Amino acid sequence: MDIFFQDPTEIPLPPEEVRIRRLAAEPWPDGRRVRVYFEVDPFLKRPSADLTIANAQGVEVAQASIIEPMTRKMEFVMHLRGEKPAGAYTLRAVLFYAAPLPEPAQEGEKTPIELPERSVVDEAEATFEVISP
Repeated sequence: MDIFFQDPTEIPLPPEEVRIRRLAAEPWPDGRRVRVYFEVDPFLKRPSADLTIANAQGVEVAQASIIEPMTRKMEFVMHLRGEKPAGAYTLRAVLFYAAPLPEPAQEGEKTPIELPERSVVDEAEATFEVISP
């Protein structure tokens, strides 16, 4: 598979060397949505990431999973759960690689599906404040 990047001077890295370059959160004026900026190093193999947002009490109020993205620079919106979000929040990202899925069972065989093991390569946090509209 060929992966093309904007900057030819950026050398794609093997999985164990890929890191999160940027993690930032920008709340929208409505107080319910947050624009997330997420960037990783150039990669040879596509990584995955889990992102969560927790309020000041540590309660998770938003979650997103990114599975093997095609690009290394991403921007997306996460929606905050709960009544009237306001106050301090923490955005947390875990960058990982998953082992390949096992071959499916033969027809008629029933085996439980087990999720592949994750190999975490980096983690990052960003804090932001939501002002009640």
